[in-house]
Amino acid sequence: MDEFEIIRRHFAAKAKTRDDVVLGIGDDAALLKVPSGHELAVSTDSLIAGVHFPPDLPPDAVGHRALAANLSDLAAMGAKPAWVLMALTLPHADEQWLDGFSRGFFALADKHGVALVGGNLARGPLNITLTVHGLVEQGTALTRRGAQPDDRIYVTGSPGDATTGRKLLQAGSTDFADPCVRRFAYPEPRVAAGEALRGIATAAIDISDGLLADLGHLLEASDQGAKLELDRLPLSTGLLRQHGKEAAWEIALTGGDDYELCFTTPVARSAAAESRLKEVGCPATCIGAIEAKSGIRCVDAQGRRYEYSQAGHRHF
Repeated sequence: MDEFEIIRRHFAAKAKTRDDVVLGIGDDAALLKVPSGHELAVSTDSLIAGVHFPPDLPPDAVGHRALAANLSDLAAMGAKPAWVLMALTLPHADEQWLDGFSRGFFALADKHGVALVGGNLARGPLNITLTVHGLVEQGTALTRRGAQPDDRIYVTGSPGDATTGRKLLQAGSTDFADPCVRRFAYPEPRVAAGEALRGIATAAIDISDGLLADLGHLLEASDQGAKLELDRLPLSTGLLRQHGKEAAWEIALTGGDDYELCFTTPVARSAAAESRLKEVGCPATCIGAIEAKSGIRCVDAQGRRYEYSQAGHRHF
């Protein structure tokens, strides 16, 4: 099976179309229509076997994770997903693996109305690079800039679960019904939440490298600091059972792969933010507040400060 047959059988034949796709898979470039009054949000990310996921992760989970990680970036901008390009490097043409990978990829793509419109296929170490495109009404995109002193800091979901799931997989677990394992293998990007927060959140970022690390990026862009209340962290039962409270705090703050959203909002708009997220079925918890002085202070209910030497994942 050559590369053209792989593309035809596993990608072109399964890709859904959209009215705004003038020309998709099969030419030197895609032709796409951006609606009037909208801006284009574009993000790219790579997933490498043995670095971003275990090499033996089920192929449908690899396809799902690859797209979820990229859609999470669009969610943080409040953008509605539209199109994706895929550059796929494979060590060999494994029909069974390709079938599972494309099944997982397109299940999530169809859920969010995303059309695969082109890409590239090559031989080499397993690597999936996606470039996603989303649409957002002009002037309404969420960014990392804009947080102000006294803004409330929120996080969606329960950070730390994915790191726990990854460790369970690395220890040999094959229980994909375990909530933490599923959070790592099949993360759900908070696309609807991002859209719901437009006009309410002052700043937002997705959590891929760890809550402390990514909140730090938001604070740097906003030129602010923050106080986090550790007892407010939304810790899952699975995370607490595996690690206990204080270790769970550290994992929730420094573990990666959550693909949740961290955002800020003025006190006056906090109730509106909570209401909108409830409408789209997304849990969110206030975990602290923005401060004018730089840095992040992590304190428990008694005011004791906790320091963490590693804020999150580092690529180098």
